[in-house]
Amino acid sequence: MDRLTTATIIPDAFQDARDDVSMQFSIVWDQIRAPLIVPLLRLAVAICLIMSLMLFIERVYMGIVIILVKLFGRRPEKRYKWEPIKDDVEMGNYGYPMVLVQIPMYNEREVYQLSIGAACGLSWPSDRIIIQVLDDSTDPTIKDLVELECQRWASKGVNMKYEIRDNRNGYKAGALKEGMKKNYVKNCDYVAIFDADFQPEPDFLWRTIPFLVHNPELALVQARWKFVNSDECLMTRMQEMSLDYHFTVEQEVGSSTYAFFGFNGTAGVWRIGALNEAGGWKDRTTVEDMDLAVRASLKGWKFLYLGNLKVKNELPSTLKAYRYQQHRWSCGPANLFRKMFMEIIRNKKVTLWKKVHVIYSFFLVRKIVAHIVTFIFYCVVLPATVLVPEVEVPKWGAVYIPSIITILNAVGTPRSLHLLVFWILFENVMSLHRTKATFVGLLESGRVNEWIVTEKLGDALKAKAVKAPKKPRFKFGERLHLLELGTGAYLFFCGCYDLAFGKNHYFIYLFVQAIAFFIMGFGYIGTFVPHS
Repeated sequence: MDRLTTATIIPDAFQDARDDVSMQFSIVWDQIRAPLIVPLLRLAVAICLIMSLMLFIERVYMGIVIILVKLFGRRPEKRYKWEPIKDDVEMGNYGYPMVLVQIPMYNEREVYQLSIGAACGLSWPSDRIIIQVLDDSTDPTIKDLVELECQRWASKGVNMKYEIRDNRNGYKAGALKEGMKKNYVKNCDYVAIFDADFQPEPDFLWRTIPFLVHNPELALVQARWKFVNSDECLMTRMQEMSLDYHFTVEQEVGSSTYAFFGFNGTAGVWRIGALNEAGGWKDRTTVEDMDLAVRASLKGWKFLYLGNLKVKNELPSTLKAYRYQQHRWSCGPANLFRKMFMEIIRNKKVTLWKKVHVIYSFFLVRKIVAHIVTFIFYCVVLPATVLVPEVEVPKWGAVYIPSIITILNAVGTPRSLHLLVFWILFENVMSLHRTKATFVGLLESGRVNEWIVTEKLGDALKAKAVKAPKKPRFKFGERLHLLELGTGAYLFFCGCYDLAFGKNHYFIYLFVQAIAFFIMGFGYIGTFVPHS
């Protein structure tokens, strides 16, 4: 009898304690809800709606510009003089400009042969081109392989220079800067830059150099990227959709209107005089390419984007590599904006409108607002309004504007329109990582200067699939991302609350988005590379 009494009393005690906690929480919530939570949430909604409108206007503006460019046929050849470089009988090959080709690399075991081979295959007078491999590899085996590959091409008559450093100061920017200091570079007029996974076609220089030769105001000719592994997995398809919009719309608009856009760091040709006038390579941020482009633009130089010239390259196909890349691509621009804001304001060589374009459109809206509003609005504030029904989000802000922005973003990759829903969910999840990186850059804290080279797999995955019948091993902790899992739990809770008490049917979106956060939080996306 005593046992029965004790067994019934203990659960009752737990139940009473739980009820007390729930009651206390409910009382506190009711006390702070009206005077604190509701005004703060309304303010957050208002700020997010303003940011959404900024992004919407920017997307519509760029869409209109692209339509006009297509309608009026404003091809690069119409805006700038282009004609083949003609042979000079008297001067011979000396009538051609001297071109330096730089290939920075770091432990690129899987792709070094592809990039070096493609660069050595560029069509140009052999005595008017120098192939410079800047090898920062720390793995002695890979370093030896790269050096042997350079020697192999040099034995075939290629003017090959293999350069190494005793440190990695400045990372890629430091390597490029050191490469430009070599005595043989003084005779060069232009420099083409290709990352280690890029494979230009043989006619790349014949299609780019004439623009620089015949148009002395041009500093940079940028080519488009072509992704060789876009069909590898769903994650690479999502990346293709985002980057195709960047090249099809953003780069084209910048080139066609203000003759300014961000250099992509590879697959481009620089006028060395312009590069030096702008101050050369600087390693103050993780986006040395964008830094150089902004400084050159402030000196009055113009840029040209060639959308019909494509260079093959590889997308990161593992989630780990993609997250590192996106941290660098989000943190760097925000940090550069912080460092260059006043420099842009004080500049007297460019027009007021170009300053507005660089500060507002290029930096503020595309590099900062786009990341922040995607995560804060659609993954934090909008779900929070489910818990506080007094705060309403107008339908135009919750549905119409994001729908139009999404459709405008999708035009770059028509073949992937059927994946639009997956792309939205993927981008919303990645916006958490990008927002965090953006604030790191703006506040100049923590990992602001972290530089981790994006891993390229090349044919490595195929080789491992053939060799390894063993069951792959992995560390579960390496694939766990707590912030994504926490956000997923928050969205799932809001979805349950909306299903039980709400009237706006947000739970449909909240549940699906929560699942997306859980999938990426547990690392189940992208290519899985087995470890032997």
